[in-house]
Amino acid sequence: LATNGTAAIVEFPGVMYRGGAEQKIRKYLVDNNYVDTVIQLPPDLFFGTGIQTCILVLKKSKKDNKVLFVNAEREFTRPGKKNVLAPDSIEKILATYSGRNTTDFFSRLVGHDEIAVNDYSLSVNSYVQAKDTREVIDIKELNKSISEIVKRQAEIRRECVWDDGHRSEPIRYRKNYGTCRR
Repeated sequence: LATNGTAAIVEFPGVMYRGGAEQKIRKYLVDNNYVDTVIQLPPDLFFGTGIQTCILVLKKSKKDNKVLFVNAEREFTRPGKKNVLAPDSIEKILATYSGRNTTDFFSRLVGHDEIAVNDYSLSVNSYVQAKDTREVIDIKELNKSISEIVKRQAEIRRECVWDDGHRSEPIRYRKNYGTCRR
């Protein structure tokens, strides 16, 4: 790599966090300030594999001692059998890369000290928090709704007249359930 050169290497994610020789290589690259950016790509982009991949960007003449981590794993569309990076997603990734911006749930600039503490892991998920997309449930509202359903169920059972003429007899005591007519 030339002194003012840039290299972009497509890697499988395991290379970014495994120990052994891979960890020694990452340590060398980080300690010598060669790692510029790590971009996590969506799964199923390339033919022949459905696994997620990432791009490791190396530079010899960086202006700072930080690594930019970009989590672009949700930046895709699926028009056919494979995922595709949409043009607006590519622009978003390039703008983040060029500006070295930190954006919640998408990108983060990380100093070498923090990377060293994490055993030189370059896994994007170690540094960029994933957005929590779980539904927020109000437990008090849910309990109120369940109580109303149970109350309504009891009312319906009281109104029930079974095929055999019995009225509102609890189901657990009935041998023939039949159907309820209201």
